[in-house]
Amino acid sequence: MTIELGPLGAYLTAAEATAADAVALEEAGYGAIWLAASPAADLLAAERLLDATGRIVVGTSVLNVWQTDAGTVADSYHRIAGKHPGRLLVGIGAGHREVDAGYASPLAKTAGYLDTLTAAGVPADRVLLAALGPRMLRLAAERAAGTLTLQVTPEHTRRAREALGPGKLVVPGHGVLLDTDVDRARETGRAGVRPILGIANYASNLRRIGYTDEDLTDPFSDRLIDALVLHGDEDAVVAGVRAELAAGANQVGLHALGADPIATLRAIGRAERG
Repeated sequence: MTIELGPLGAYLTAAEATAADAVALEEAGYGAIWLAASPAADLLAAERLLDATGRIVVGTSVLNVWQTDAGTVADSYHRIAGKHPGRLLVGIGAGHREVDAGYASPLAKTAGYLDTLTAAGVPADRVLLAALGPRMLRLAAERAAGTLTLQVTPEHTRRAREALGPGKLVVPGHGVLLDTDVDRARETGRAGVRPILGIANYASNLRRIGYTDEDLTDPFSDRLIDALVLHGDEDAVVAGVRAELAAGANQVGLHALGADPIATLRAIGRAERG
């Protein structure tokens, strides 16, 4: 099944996303909503948003394979896909050693999770993997529709595209902030990414694509913050999105920082459409 997502997706926290948010983003031209913070295996958060809208795709970004039962996820997928064919994507990820009890052999754990989904009839072309390193990217190329990535840059997107080939989805995620005061925007961006940059998987991946210990030592370099959090006016943010698309992304998932995330996302959507 061909998946046409459009250039813009929006990250919303599963526990906080409302039907009104989904309608507003659909009207603003967004192609997908990505439910963050490991939604529950019943996928009710996704179902609620799909029930409220008519076109937008909803995906999980991502279901933690240590915390969500694969059999329950498969049952939930079939329940929802029956009502909303072609509009649900299941993003899964292996979590992080720092926060997941029992974390070990993430590649094997993810492959086993995929085995369960496949045996339960969940199509591979509806599943995405959170894949940063070469081995997980290879698994995404072989057994999934593509990859979801966070805290990356166009250089990582280029490498992911090379690893996956032309027929797979590559969906990088970025923080975005509408603030033309550069110093203030960088400080907001630092606060937004600080918890994530303390996780070894993300830091290792950034080193792999050229960032140094100096970049990754708190308070983090300006060049790193500028790459991870797109900021400035609407046109500046759209330019960052287009750099990702040019590097091989199918869509860029935006996580809006600031007091009114939906207003920020709507303004960027208007600017992207020109």
